[in-house]
Amino acid sequence: MHPNHPPSGGKPVDARGVAPEASVVGAPDATDAQKAQEVLERFEKKRSYSGTPSALITVIAVLTSFYHLAYAYWHPFFALDHRALHWLFMSTLVFILYPFSRKRSPRHRISVVDGLLLAGSVGICLWIFVNSTAIMNRAGAYHPQDVVLGTALVVIVLEAARRSTGPAVPLIALVFIGYTLFGRYLPEALSHRGYSVERLSTYLSLSTDGIFGVPMGVSANFILLFILYGALLRKTGAGQFFTDVAFALTGWTKGGPAKAAVVSSTFFGMISGSSVANTVTTGSFTIPLMKRTGYPSHFAAGVEASSSTMGQIMPPIMGAAAFIMAEFLGISYFKVCVAAAIPAVLAFFATFMQVHFRAVALGLSGMPRSELPNIGAAFAKGWHHLFSIFLLVYFLMQDFSPERAVFWAILATIGSSLLMCLVRREPLKAFGRLVLEGLAEGAVGAVEVAAACAAAGIIIGSITMTGLGIKFSSLVVDASMGRLFLALPFTMIACLFLGMGVPTTAQYVIISSLVAPALVQMGVEAIAAHLFILYFGTRADITPPVALAAYAGAGIAGSDPWKTGVSAFQLGIAGFIIPFMFIYARELLCIGSLGPILLALVSAMLGVTSLAAAVQRCLLTRTKWYEVLALYVVAFMLIKPGLLTDIIGGGLFAGILARQWYILKSRPVAVVENPVPPSL
Repeated sequence: MHPNHPPSGGKPVDARGVAPEASVVGAPDATDAQKAQEVLERFEKKRSYSGTPSALITVIAVLTSFYHLAYAYWHPFFALDHRALHWLFMSTLVFILYPFSRKRSPRHRISVVDGLLLAGSVGICLWIFVNSTAIMNRAGAYHPQDVVLGTALVVIVLEAARRSTGPAVPLIALVFIGYTLFGRYLPEALSHRGYSVERLSTYLSLSTDGIFGVPMGVSANFILLFILYGALLRKTGAGQFFTDVAFALTGWTKGGPAKAAVVSSTFFGMISGSSVANTVTTGSFTIPLMKRTGYPSHFAAGVEASSSTMGQIMPPIMGAAAFIMAEFLGISYFKVCVAAAIPAVLAFFATFMQVHFRAVALGLSGMPRSELPNIGAAFAKGWHHLFSIFLLVYFLMQDFSPERAVFWAILATIGSSLLMCLVRREPLKAFGRLVLEGLAEGAVGAVEVAAACAAAGIIIGSITMTGLGIKFSSLVVDASMGRLFLALPFTMIACLFLGMGVPTTAQYVIISSLVAPALVQMGVEAIAAHLFILYFGTRADITPPVALAAYAGAGIAGSDPWKTGVSAFQLGIAGFIIPFMFIYARELLCIGSLGPILLALVSAMLGVTSLAAAVQRCLLTRTKWYEVLALYVVAFMLIKPGLLTDIIGGGLFAGILARQWYILKSRPVAVVENPVPPSL
């Protein structure tokens, strides 16, 4: 199952899974495609199969998707049963696809150790499924077999997480296991009575409070289905449709390809939930176009990395952590999306404006309209892809559960695409193969998140058993002396450091369990505290020195990784400030009446525009050093809530804008015949 195997009809595909002839303005040249493939392989952890083994894995993956679709509609099992079956499928794919060692293990077949771990995981999950009622009935009085199988499952989960997500998550889980076992020997501030191996292993493995707790439940009920939805959108051509629309709307403007990259990458980052994966796939197309327009290599890669990362906070299909947030807070997923809407729009707008100001500073023009897709033709070909997205949003607004909403969205995607296939008299066999490939890719794409959720369940279970969350929250309050302005930077630093080595989902679970109660205790809205943690968890992917998304983009662009990381950090800088904004201005989370919400939105948009202009040192034209300082002051005044600061900041911004407009109008107009965009 190579990630870039040809779709139906045998046509070769690029790193986005799109046939070259379908590209918006021509496929990347051979060198760009080769770079993208090399980066993809460097970040790829999975084995590559062919022939019969590949077909068998595809069958397993398709069956996995069918099971989760059936459960979303019928709900035939209780929570523990369903989560055990979910982990059965996910662990099977983990040990088939992910080797014990990337250097020493076989790359085209499983080893004996893989087979033993796979058999052990499947056997334990089936045992839990068959005996779930008896297991729950004897809670607190477990048999020796419960202890043995429970301990084995903990080991299997830790190994699955190590293979798929890296060593950070299982190492953190081991620290929490050690804390649970040996807490009585720690200082008084952190000590507890301690628990036996028997009590811990059964609590973590045979209840809905550990491995099969909330994170695993969210993975089983929501995350896999949304990843499946994204895979089917890509396979049925929605990716090409949205890319065409993005280029048609923005490609002709100053720095058009970069603006189109911001739009399209934000969309696909939203449905993929992985900053690095989205940077590698969409970046193989957008980065060469940005370079060809005249953007420096490191800036082009930074745009892609920042936009791909931003997708994880963009409603209506936010990254996987948002579903867990809804469960933790006990509110509907739609309410999470509503609260996240304005901050996400601000982050998107700030990046978009930075791209524009950089184009103005470099004197770049847009692409010729003759090289861009026609907006009418793009909608005529792909309008039906909008139907499932509108349907998804409608069902979420009607308080449908996310799993039921995405179930109907998946059926709508397949149904509308099939209808268009019949209308256009395209081969049904080819369409069927694409749908099956989408079903398989959706299941495989959920494996890493499921493994991270399983390991996160161990951490959550340990925190729950020991009461560490309450203790840690007290420590945060004491360390910050009860002052919110000190507690927030502490939380930000913890999120960034943990996020540098831990997937966003696991990072959010850990920090929210430990720190969110302390922020709430200091008077922060619960939804604001959790969004604050989620934002800074995603920022780690573009924060040097460990900016994985930026380094992936640098590999495609052929740019310096450090300069690319700095560019991505600058482009995403609004995302470091917006969380502080909505902590102090709850109107930005759509809490309150319409008037104050609109006023806060306008003020914040002007503030992030000033910030973008200050970072890129350009507004209508290049700025002087004192104008840069003034723009930073404007950004601070408008970002800080309050009518007086908004008036002062708005007046100062108007003065800077008027001065630049006067200077621009006073310059003689240079006539240039046949302007050619600069190239590198």
